[in-house]
Amino acid sequence: MIFDTHAHYDDKAFDEDREELLSSMPLKGVGLILDPGCDVISSKTALALSEKYPYVYAAVGIHPEELGEDPHSALEEIQKLAAHKKCRAIGEIGLDYYWDVSRKEEQKEIFAAQLALACELDLPVIVHNREAHGDCLEIVSRFPAARGVFHCFSGSAETAEELLRRGWYLGFDGPVTYKNARKALEVLAITPLERLLVETDSPYMSPVPMRGKRNDSSNLVYIINKIAEVKGLAPEEIERITFENGKRLFRIS
Repeated sequence: MIFDTHAHYDDKAFDEDREELLSSMPLKGVGLILDPGCDVISSKTALALSEKYPYVYAAVGIHPEELGEDPHSALEEIQKLAAHKKCRAIGEIGLDYYWDVSRKEEQKEIFAAQLALACELDLPVIVHNREAHGDCLEIVSRFPAARGVFHCFSGSAETAEELLRRGWYLGFDGPVTYKNARKALEVLAITPLERLLVETDSPYMSPVPMRGKRNDSSNLVYIINKIAEVKGLAPEEIERITFENGKRLFRIS
C-alpha cells in the first residue's frame, strides 16, 4: 500500500468529486493519506476529512503565504485544533521567498512560533521551504528537538545532508520525474531509504506523464517508480519502505 504524506484534498480543485475520489483511493492501492492545513479554515477542513475517512489523517498549521491579517490569533486556533485525535503534525509551515518577501520577518516569526508549538505538543512538523534555504536551516537549528519532513525538498545536496544529520526526513514529489530534475535526483541519491517520504502535493505538481493535469494520490506510482530506478530497488520495496517511514514519523499504528 502507498502512503501519500502530503495531499491537499481540502483544496477547491476537489470540490466537484472529492467524496468519490477519496472513497476510491484504497482500491487504487493508496492506504494512507495525510492532508496538511495551510490556515485555520483549511486545517479544520482537513480534520473533518480525517473524521470521515479512516485512512485520512491531518496536520494543522499556517502556511507562509497564508499569514492573514492576524496570524497570532490564528496560532491560538491552530493550537486548539492540534488536540484533535487525528492531527498528526503541525504543518504546512515554513518560509516562502518566491512569491512575496514583504512579510519576510513575520514569516520567520510565525515559523519559529509553530516550531515551538510542535515541540511543546511533541508533534512532528511539515516544512514548506521555497527559496529560503539558509533561513529555514537557521530557524530549525534553534529547535534541536524538532523533527519532521522538509516537504518537496528543493535545496542543495549539502543542505539535505545537514538536515539528514539532524534527523529530518525529506519528501519527494512530482518534480523528481521532470526533465530538469538534476538537483532533486542528486538529493534523492544521498537520502537514506529510512528517511524517504513520498508525496503528491495534490492537486499540484503532477508527475510525468500526468503533468499539466490535476494531481491525486494515485499518481504516486510514477514517483515511486522513479525513486526505485534511482535506488536500484523494486517499486514494491520503495512503496513498502516509504509506507513504514510515514507511519513511523506521523505515529500511525
